[in-house]
Amino acid sequence: MSRLGELILWSWIFDHLNHIGGQLVQHVVLTVVAVTVGLAISLPLGVLGYRHRWVQVPTTVVADLLYTIPSLALFAFLVPITHLTYLTVEIALVSYTLLILVRNVVAGLSSVPEDAKDAARGMGFSSRQLLWGVELPLAMPAIVAGVRVATISTIGLVTIGGWIGKGGLGNLIFDGLQIFFYTPMIVGVVLTVAFAICADALIRWGQRRLTPWSRPRRGAPMRFDPRAAEGAVALR
Repeated sequence: MSRLGELILWSWIFDHLNHIGGQLVQHVVLTVVAVTVGLAISLPLGVLGYRHRWVQVPTTVVADLLYTIPSLALFAFLVPITHLTYLTVEIALVSYTLLILVRNVVAGLSSVPEDAKDAARGMGFSSRQLLWGVELPLAMPAIVAGVRVATISTIGLVTIGGWIGKGGLGNLIFDGLQIFFYTPMIVGVVLTVAFAICADALIRWGQRRLTPWSRPRRGAPMRFDPRAAEGAVALR
């Protein structure tokens, strides 16, 4: 019998397909909710930090402080307040996305070429139109890069939620550790890695679809098209 056959009990996997599928769905939901809420918080904070530098420093300091707290310590702090619930896991996961996303939003907006903004102002764009029609679209590659990093990081952190029984595939890993049963551990690890790879590929595909201008032809400089910006504002 091969070493892999000794570690994996295939009959257990086939007998628990529904349970494994349920944990995978839970893992996906926890990740999507955390990244979505994190982005919803980080986007306005990043815009404010970009427009008003005095907002950027305290926002970054608080996000950095949250990011440095060990995950198990944060769970231990939250459990007496929010108990053994999904809210406990989501608060921790959202907290860890903020630093990555806020910094990338600010970096993306700061990287928008001045000539692009000057061209839009010359067309009579207001500050709001400039933000939605020029700055955010051109900052999108950096923002999406932050979403990619935050998503992959969150997928890994969700497994820590298995410590309180709310960790998706992490539940399989922790259950296996408690009874020294390798099969659920291996299944949890393999599916977590596969989910991370698929999520990264999906976000890359979405970025290419949403920001085709971020992929200039080889040797051709990226140009700002005021008509495209005007159309983007018109859609809003």
